[in-house]
Amino acid sequence: MKMRKVIVTCAVTGSVHTPSMSPHLPITPDQIAASAVEAAAAGASVVHLHARDPESGRPTQDPDVYRQFLPQIVQACDVVVNITTGGSPILPLEERLRPAVLFEPELASLNMGSMNFGMYEMLGRFTEFRHEWERPYLENSADIVFRNTFRDIQHILQACSASGTRFEIECYDVGHLYTAAHFRDRGLLEGPIFIQTVFGTRGGIGAHYEDIAMMKRTADRLFGDDYIWSVLGTGRAQIPIATMSAAMGGNVRVGLEDSLWDAPGKLAASNATQVRRMRTILEALSLEIATPDETREILKLKGKAAMKILV
Repeated sequence: MKMRKVIVTCAVTGSVHTPSMSPHLPITPDQIAASAVEAAAAGASVVHLHARDPESGRPTQDPDVYRQFLPQIVQACDVVVNITTGGSPILPLEERLRPAVLFEPELASLNMGSMNFGMYEMLGRFTEFRHEWERPYLENSADIVFRNTFRDIQHILQACSASGTRFEIECYDVGHLYTAAHFRDRGLLEGPIFIQTVFGTRGGIGAHYEDIAMMKRTADRLFGDDYIWSVLGTGRAQIPIATMSAAMGGNVRVGLEDSLWDAPGKLAASNATQVRRMRTILEALSLEIATPDETREILKLKGKAAMKILV
């Protein structure tokens, strides 16, 4: 019997965690590039990319910062490049969108709804910060709505689809699945739809096994055979959620964007550490890891040569 191929995505740095939380969080362009290449070597076929200000580590969507690490990644390995359009909850839409429109990656992430996005609880664990922006960034998340309106989503879909970029559709709750189906019905999303269900973010669905099962049943009902299911869990839920979902037929996402941890009280030394741990689990489940080219075939991507990463 032919074994199923599992897509492993690695979210390299994100915008949730701040530099003071872990010495292993990639901040500079060189660190982001090296970490992405290491994750690809460990088995990730997709790298989900954000940028940070090289000096402060603050989230940024400045294309000039992306230019400092994207060429390094595509020249060093054949991984699928996925550029965020989420960026950070504090950034305006047009700023969030600029890198994906400019560089025309094979994949771009896209959030399916406005939501509360609470990061303030991390202040209970982390109390000392090197940069002035870190504490207010976390504190103020108690009073910020991460905006992704229907008009915003339509704008991103139309802006990126023109270049053949496809999407990692991020769904933080069941209503986001219905929103994805709405845009599919309007002809703005074409299958197979790459649905990334997100568990454990404060403001989104929880990380209970029944939450996973319910999201999977809903996606099955809405999309049938015309979607590819992937899952991420945040914080301590990362590996348990991914393991459970892989056993249910899903693909997985790991990385320091979603969790800084390798074990209780032990920081992950790198993104590659998390990828290797996940790969060990998948292989123990008798599942094969998809290569970048197999991932391109599964997701119907346009191919590496069609990007404008080197401009």
